[in-house]
Amino acid sequence: MENKDNKIAQSANYNKLITEIGDLLNVGRKQLASAINTTMVQTYWNIGKYIVEYEQKGNERAEYGSDLINRLSRDLTAHYGKGFSKSNLLYIRKFYIAFQKSETVSHLLTWSHYFEILKKDDPLEISFYVKQCEIEGWSVRELKRQMQSMLFHRLALSKDKEQVLKLSEEGQQVQKPEDILRDPYVFDFVGLPETTNYSEKDLEDGLLQQFEMFLLELGKGFAFIGRQQRISLAGRHYYVDLVFYHRILKCFVLIDLKRGTIQHEDIGQMNLYINYYKSEMNVEGDNPPIGIVLGADADKLTMQYAMDGISNQLFAAKYQLYLPSREDLQNQLDRIIRKQENDDNDN
Repeated sequence: MENKDNKIAQSANYNKLITEIGDLLNVGRKQLASAINTTMVQTYWNIGKYIVEYEQKGNERAEYGSDLINRLSRDLTAHYGKGFSKSNLLYIRKFYIAFQKSETVSHLLTWSHYFEILKKDDPLEISFYVKQCEIEGWSVRELKRQMQSMLFHRLALSKDKEQVLKLSEEGQQVQKPEDILRDPYVFDFVGLPETTNYSEKDLEDGLLQQFEMFLLELGKGFAFIGRQQRISLAGRHYYVDLVFYHRILKCFVLIDLKRGTIQHEDIGQMNLYINYYKSEMNVEGDNPPIGIVLGADADKLTMQYAMDGISNQLFAAKYQLYLPSREDLQNQLDRIIRKQENDDNDN
């Protein structure tokens, strides 16, 4: 009997059978989890709808407000168990208010995604993070990190009012080189204190050691090619810090890291790298390379003069080693929108 068992276990067909059954189980479990999630999200939306309609019908919002939520929390927990804390019910109510049309609820997101997103109050932010989760398939952990890094505000700062609205409705669409930029980039995950005397190599090492977080910060479409990629010209060797290929834009993306302020010669050096890759590395179907010089600081006027006359897709952007201040970014965004509104009124 034992010999027969051994023969079955060693059979290629048997191993294939085990693999096929395992694949079916994995698919089934994923589908089950997806169905449970869809049902939970839809159920919470309906609960929120019932609460809001009850409030409006009896004017409970004005008179009893939090008393209703407190009583509901006690009674629902007593009858149905966990999941009905006061805070959870408040978010369920807010969920319905934010997405009053059921077709606007995405079943690609779990309730845990919505719970995090609904911590925001700005409808534009809420819409953006929902759409971006759909586009990039963020886990809850990845979503929390992007929200902490103020991704919406960082992307919105480079846009006008109409583009900010489009960003919130459609998420970040990558159609041209400028669309992949973030300014500033946030590298808080590297773990280098801002006051420490670190080198460019320390920064590069830190980014690659936290590669998953680095790719998350760069955004969708980046495929890593290598680090310190050598370029040899006229007996001299140059090294590009980081080289990626962007699957959506179909081009190389060259990144140079600078510890301090970006200098005009850094722009000239990156322009050389771009020209080399365009002539020597591109193949049929590739679009022109993109070059990004990342520094701790960059003077706008110096960068303007340094890039004047350069036809290549070359950008200078700042990075920081700490999470940005929400208040500072919100104030910057408000100033940009107010300025545009004033300009529109003047015209």
